[in-house]
Amino acid sequence: MKTKILVNLASIIIAGYASIAVSAPEWNHSEQATWWAIEDTTKTLPQNFPFAECGVGTHQSPIDLAAATFDNTKPLNNLAVTYSADTPTFFNTGHAIQVNTSSSFTGGLKVGDETLPLIQLHFHEPSEHVIGDKKFPAELHFVHITGDGRIAVLGVAIDVGTENTLFQTILDNMPAEEGGKNSTSGIQFNPAQLLPAVDLENLKYYTFAGSLTTPPCSEGVQWYLLSEIITISQAQLDKMKTFYTNNARAAQSLNERSILTNQ
Repeated sequence: MKTKILVNLASIIIAGYASIAVSAPEWNHSEQATWWAIEDTTKTLPQNFPFAECGVGTHQSPIDLAAATFDNTKPLNNLAVTYSADTPTFFNTGHAIQVNTSSSFTGGLKVGDETLPLIQLHFHEPSEHVIGDKKFPAELHFVHITGDGRIAVLGVAIDVGTENTLFQTILDNMPAEEGGKNSTSGIQFNPAQLLPAVDLENLKYYTFAGSLTTPPCSEGVQWYLLSEIITISQAQLDKMKTFYTNNARAAQSLNERSILTNQ
């Protein structure tokens, strides 16, 4: 129970989405260049600048993959997902549409021999990770957090194409109001059905050390980006944009980071 409480608290903090039990200054994506300067007037130095890492961090996310150096010479952990059916909560965070897993959910991201629990998944429009001038229409982040607070995010680019049935379920059950939660749908939801049609027990990926892409921009996040994409229809993209649009952080400096890959 103690571990689950820690994980639930971390799930609130991870996306930078203010919720009950966590107070933080208001922020939005239009002012992202100055997130670091947002002041919490209820605190004293240095706690009164809770988002300072957004400006001074050296391993920030997202990144521009076109500017990166890739290294496929190092042995990497096998990466697999162990997601299963769940009865989740559909959560309009005030910054993104999000799906929170239930307290009984046991699925996660298996990195080598360790499995990091899946806490939530959410969407950005357009994509946060870019390839030069190319942005995808949207991006999906699966957020995994261990009981001691370690974070891994699995990122999947989204293009416009064939309609996505599970994504439609999210749209149909997402509260319209900011902060709204729908925990009574009773819908059985398997997050694995949002992944590309690839070998889920042996994922091909790019990985690097990064940060949260929203305040407080905390570093120490391990990112895993899949090379395969998923699709949603244009109508689904348009519907998602009625909730949030331009909720993507700009690409950050690599600061000499290399991207490791098993491809």
